[in-house]
Amino acid sequence: MNVTKAEHVANTGRKAPASPWRMALHRFTRNKLALIGLFILAIMFLICFFGPLFSPYKLYDYQLSMKNKPPSSAHWLGTDSLGRDILLRMMLAGRISLLVGIISTTIAVIIGATLGSLAGFYRKATDTIIMRITDIFMAIPTLPILIILGAVLSDLKVDPRYRIYYLMLIIGVLAWTGLARLVRGQILALREMEYMQAVEALGIRDKRKIFRHLLPNTIPIIIVSATLGVAGAILYESALSYLGIGVVPPTPSWGNMIAEANDMIVFRKRPWLWIPPGMCILITVVAINLIGDGLRDALDPKTKK
Repeated sequence: MNVTKAEHVANTGRKAPASPWRMALHRFTRNKLALIGLFILAIMFLICFFGPLFSPYKLYDYQLSMKNKPPSSAHWLGTDSLGRDILLRMMLAGRISLLVGIISTTIAVIIGATLGSLAGFYRKATDTIIMRITDIFMAIPTLPILIILGAVLSDLKVDPRYRIYYLMLIIGVLAWTGLARLVRGQILALREMEYMQAVEALGIRDKRKIFRHLLPNTIPIIIVSATLGVAGAILYESALSYLGIGVVPPTPSWGNMIAEANDMIVFRKRPWLWIPPGMCILITVVAINLIGDGLRDALDPKTKK
């Protein structure tokens, strides 16, 4: 007679063991700082992606008669030097900055997880070659290289509408090294597990071994690394845009909005031009870091709350 899992639990009076993901979720929900970060980030997404839909203004609405106006009932965060609404620009800039962080980190995860898996699985010559390439990329100072490549894009007069995609690709290509090392180390340990010996005995193809049996077990590390990588990518984009070689006007980003503060008069007398985007960068990056720390604690099996 077949007995279901639920019936077995009811008959024995024991609780069914919680899955690792359920346990991780339980630990994460008990981390108040992580939940605060998640709440802040969710609010930021809602404001940036849906807020502009309710704004009475448009991105390219120039009202020179309203330029450099302080916050008022008509313009909650004031206007800039061209009479554009700061609140609308800040929300649209948030879309750019968040998308840069997410997409560039996705590119970094794909490259890092793939190369790290190959290095850890095949070892020997493959591991040596991939790790030496990783060492070369790690030796490259990221910010100076981004500045140089941004300047090259400016010299080539790349259309501002497409420049953002090049920026995502460049940041992603330069940000995969740390994850590759983490995945490689995890794969080296997992490869010696008993279940992998059984997989070897079944004669399964290498591709299936890597992507079905090894890589899924590195997901916790990938999630934490990716979460923290988003914050780093947002900071890189903001720095480049501030220097005028990232996202260029009229496309708004938090970085090029802060560049308004290059003028001492603006810095002292028109704080509404640079404080809101600066606070958005600060709040978003702190929120993402809180989530990353919470995920790291929740997904670490050695952590006991």
